[in-house]
Amino acid sequence: MLPTILLYTIIFLYGIIIGSFLNVVIYRLPLKENIVTTRSHCMNCGYQLHWYDLIPLFSWLLLGGKCRQCKAKISIQYPIIEALNGILYILVFMKCGVSVDSLLYCLLFSALLALSVIDFRTYEIPVGINYFILGLGILRVITDLPGWKGYLIGFLAVSVFLYLIYMLSGGRAMGGGDVKLMAACGLVLGWKLIIPAFLLGCILGSVIHILRMRFTGEDHVLAMGPYLAMGIAICALYGNEMITWYLGYIGL
Repeated sequence: MLPTILLYTIIFLYGIIIGSFLNVVIYRLPLKENIVTTRSHCMNCGYQLHWYDLIPLFSWLLLGGKCRQCKAKISIQYPIIEALNGILYILVFMKCGVSVDSLLYCLLFSALLALSVIDFRTYEIPVGINYFILGLGILRVITDLPGWKGYLIGFLAVSVFLYLIYMLSGGRAMGGGDVKLMAACGLVLGWKLIIPAFLLGCILGSVIHILRMRFTGEDHVLAMGPYLAMGIAICALYGNEMITWYLGYIGL
């Protein structure tokens, strides 16, 4: 029990460290700012943050969610993204154990988390994040060469369908970033998981967005990235169980 708790604690700490970097990506990518060389600073007064201001999750809590220098409020997004990324990492390792799958899925989930926030705010999925996921897909194929056909079919299974919608609608019904996202994630998951991931994402998007329009007055324009990401994450971890349950339910 103790070694397991220690392992999950280390995984969580690693997750919140990556989550801290995700906050940098989320803020800077849409502004075309460098995510590596530019030092972290307060967006209000420009105060250059020191190492003790950058301890993931804990610095925000110790500072009471305010800048050390000017006392301006720091968005609660920062600790939420950090904590959520840590929790996702734990879920991945609980499901997949210490394995190559866990490493790939942790990186995938971090990318999905970042693109979800960016797409929710800007209605645009950064191409760089899609390329990063594509790189994970290539690694997935390399680590499972006997199943390469399934991953290649996954690359095309949903993305070709979405690309046709994109072309026929002139980009009004589906964004190009969504097409690239499903292609890259299809290469990571394979066709058996990317298809239910897409269907689940569409269902979640429809239900949640209708509720948002009903109760918050949200515009009818829908950022699909966050909902597709949710479907992908759920099916990455539990897709095989869902398929087995469904086939059993219909008697196959």
